[in-house]
Amino acid sequence: MRAMVYRGPYRIRVEEKEHPKIEHPNDAIVKVTMAAVCGSDLHLYHGMMPDTRVGHTFGHEFIGVVDQVGPSVQNLQVGDRVMVPFNIYCGTCFFCARGLFANCHNVNPNATAVGGIYGYSHTSGGYDGGQAEYVRVPFADVGPSRIPEWLDDEDAVLLTDAAATGYFGAQLGDISEGDVVVVFGAGPIGLIAARSAWLMGAGRVIVIDHLENRLEKARTFAYAETYNFVEYDDIVVHLKKITDHLGADVAIDAVGAEADGNLLQHVTAAKLKLQGGSPVALNWAIDGVRKGGTVSVMGAYGPIFSAVKFGDAMNKGLTLRMNQAHVKRQWPRLLEHIRNGHLKPSEIVTHRVPLEHINEAYHMFSAKLDGCIKPLIIPDAA
Repeated sequence: MRAMVYRGPYRIRVEEKEHPKIEHPNDAIVKVTMAAVCGSDLHLYHGMMPDTRVGHTFGHEFIGVVDQVGPSVQNLQVGDRVMVPFNIYCGTCFFCARGLFANCHNVNPNATAVGGIYGYSHTSGGYDGGQAEYVRVPFADVGPSRIPEWLDDEDAVLLTDAAATGYFGAQLGDISEGDVVVVFGAGPIGLIAARSAWLMGAGRVIVIDHLENRLEKARTFAYAETYNFVEYDDIVVHLKKITDHLGADVAIDAVGAEADGNLLQHVTAAKLKLQGGSPVALNWAIDGVRKGGTVSVMGAYGPIFSAVKFGDAMNKGLTLRMNQAHVKRQWPRLLEHIRNGHLKPSEIVTHRVPLEHINEAYHMFSAKLDGCIKPLIIPDAA
């Protein structure tokens, strides 16, 4: 099959790769019909995540058609159109039984915190991802779900991570009716989080970023009030000024680990922008939320070498809530919102790129060229 293959930082290519096989009776093989490039993939692309191995295939957002099933698979049949959550989980362990699918105890021998993730570094289990023509899906009776006939493919593929994670970020904020919610980062997840905040009762939604095309999307898609932080000496001071000098009720860090910049900037946290190898966005969230408020963190953080203002969070009496999204848990409510016309995730998609040109998609997304906010990858495109 044809698949995206990692050859080192900033070096990816499409190569012939061995077709995945059924390795366990509960596996399925899915023929990928659509995938996406996530901001988290850029951490791998730039070589900033540990144990990202040459030869690995990225991609944790994908949908497809079931091509083969193992002998014990009962819930899927060949030909089913399915969406696959980025979490790989067993469904039966202590954590899965409590709906903490992202923390499954049985699928990742390399860590005790996170479960398995498709197409990420080997710290997440080393499973090949969906930026390919075919992908092996373990625990096929647990993770994948049939795509409703009424749901568009582009909406479905965003439900596998970006939409579910953004919604989860708003959910972690424990938003009460009328709350002021500030979202740091207007990438795909931040945009969905901002839009979702309204669905949860927010009275005011503010989005902060430094890219004008993203801020414009925050205004048109998420109906948010927007501020470009490079225009202010101190964005936290400005945030206090526009919230009666109290701060927001809820702050959502939708930035996470740094997706660009050089190694020195990552280690020293010297690049004071919305990039989280330095925890600048997280510290802004801690400083910008009112005393007794809530900070939601669902960005992907790796090793951090500079200080988080934990003492300030403690002294302000903040509630900090965070995790990887438990994707499938969000689907019933998200499908309801989409079907009722309250949310259409695919409105954030800006580019559709054939698999053969995926290196161009990564470059464009990484360098923020051509107004790129969310690129999709089409394996069968000419």
